[in-house]
Amino acid sequence: MESASFDQSLPFVLRWEGGYVNHPADPGGATNKGVTQKVYDTWRAGSGQPVRSVREILDDEVHAIYEGGYWRPPRCDALQRRLDLVQFDTAVNMGPGRAVRFLQQAVGATVDGSFGPATEKALRESGEDLGSTLARYCDAREAFYLRLIEKNPKLEAFRRGWMNRLNALRKEIGLPGYESAAPLDFGDRDRIERVPDYGVDPAYDV
Repeated sequence: MESASFDQSLPFVLRWEGGYVNHPADPGGATNKGVTQKVYDTWRAGSGQPVRSVREILDDEVHAIYEGGYWRPPRCDALQRRLDLVQFDTAVNMGPGRAVRFLQQAVGATVDGSFGPATEKALRESGEDLGSTLARYCDAREAFYLRLIEKNPKLEAFRRGWMNRLNALRKEIGLPGYESAAPLDFGDRDRIERVPDYGVDPAYDV
């Protein structure tokens, strides 16, 4: 059953994900509404359904995939409002494993990708300083984008879209200095691409 926080967070993510894209420089491949063909194939196989193009994905499938694959695994349901949106959007754009690592980095927990008691303790201790946690999280995400581009210059094509999305997220959660962040640029839609999800994410320290 979808939570109220999930319902409130999903529209922001979907505004940025848009429709079907298959940019030649995007290592994630064909994507529709933020769902890659690989993720869609896995979900349909798990539901006992045949393979079909992600171009044909249905809205109820999108909701189920987002909640089951990107909201619950990185424990968005355990986070304060605003931080849950940042975690969710990061999980969709960059993978759930990476989202947990950014969260751990932001709250000063050991960065191991395991959302356990130590991470929960660090979250409780940082709870009264939510604004600083949000800022550190977003800064870590920006730094990772820049490291990706530095390592693979072909990804420069996605810099504008990634930063537009991140700055819009900063504005959405009320971080100071981003009140006038640029609105969604529909003309740049095909460049707001996902970073490949590596599962356990051995490439976190790219």
